Amino acid sequence: MNFKPSSRFLAPPRRLGRLLLAIAAILLSGFTRADEPAAAQASKAGGVTFDLESLGKVPAVFPAEDLKAEGVRSLYYEGLPWNGKPTRVFAYIGLPEIKNAGEKVPAMVLIHGGGGTAFDRWVKVWTARGYAAIAMDLCGCIPVGTYGNWKRHDQGGPPGWDASFAQLDAPVHDQWTYHAVSAAALGHTLLRSLPEVDPERVGVTGISWGGYLTSIVSGVDRRFRFAAPVYGCGYLGENSAWLPAFEKLGPEKAKLWLTQWDPSEYLGRGKMPMLWVNGTNDFAYPMDSWRKSYLLPQAPRTLCLRVRMPHGHGPAGENPEEIHRFANSILKGESALPRIVEQGETDGEVWATFESSVPITKAELNLTRDAGRWQDRKWESLPAELDLTAKRIHAKVPADATVFYLNLFDDRNCAVSTEHVERK
Repeated sequence: MNFKPSSRFLAPPRRLGRLLLAIAAILLSGFTRADEPAAAQASKAGGVTFDLESLGKVPAVFPAEDLKAEGVRSLYYEGLPWNGKPTRVFAYIGLPEIKNAGEKVPAMVLIHGGGGTAFDRWVKVWTARGYAAIAMDLCGCIPVGTYGNWKRHDQGGPPGWDASFAQLDAPVHDQWTYHAVSAAALGHTLLRSLPEVDPERVGVTGISWGGYLTSIVSGVDRRFRFAAPVYGCGYLGENSAWLPAFEKLGPEKAKLWLTQWDPSEYLGRGKMPMLWVNGTNDFAYPMDSWRKSYLLPQAPRTLCLRVRMPHGHGPAGENPEEIHRFANSILKGESALPRIVEQGETDGEVWATFESSVPITKAELNLTRDAGRWQDRKWESLPAELDLTAKRIHAKVPADATVFYLNLFDDRNCAVSTEHVERK
């Protein structure tokens, strides 16, 4: 991999100081409006206040020579203090092949899910597409060990995911979600400081717990051009895989965790386009909580709801073609995903109108006749009528369907979904 800035990356913080201070002053403007204090902006919609000024300063970087991976650069960058002690965040950064001197490329921040870590393979998925990318570990670990059992390092921050439920007695700035969101923002700051990266063309995506974090990040770090949470969403206290955990916490602490850390407290601040990717039977983030979440941001949204989409890292969560094409449309100016313009139901027929700059190949009606737990419902896919001239799709909905929606497919096999309709 052509990664020329490696020596500059690993310079001691003193050498970086003057240059990075100048860069940081420019980068800070993307977090909040210039006429509003950072603290006020961060606390408007609930949740907690993040130190946006500090997160806009390029962090010091340290070598990780014992964790090399082919085609990417391994390093640590300075995280937030935890329990009064400094921390470091492990990360992989990759650059695509850059053919022209002075060329700046778009970039992606990649946020791993539960059981995950910084994955070099995920970075290389994006460098192969012509993007710079960073994947960081957000639980104080390094990619040594096995899935869900990665080795902690001596300067790691707080353990994450379900461990966050036991951290509520600690100060807010020592709890995992605060550290994870901050580490993602610092990784963004580091990535956009590279001379090869166009700082105005950076997106973020995350998987499962990483989608949960992406949902929060979209309302905290407004420098991103778009966000694409996979599976993860908010309203975890209303319906999610963690209802037993909240019951165990008790009403008072469950309310505290949800007030501080549920994405619904942050999504309403989002101003960037968002692509929401999920499956009908997702075990962790069911469709009702997902829908309430995607309706919160005051920004354009695109939905991709696949029937029985598998849940996980690897091809399922990292490689949906919809994310690739969505990124290309916003960061490279290429053809966008089809757009649902309007949807409705008339006399037992569901319909939607659309716009598309690429050929549309088919449409389908997805429905379930079941009630009860979203995870257990059986889904059927039936052909829908496609009128390319009128740019309209429609289908007759069986009288006993309890939930239904339409999917539209383009010639890249990318799916775009309408909002689902639930019959009471």
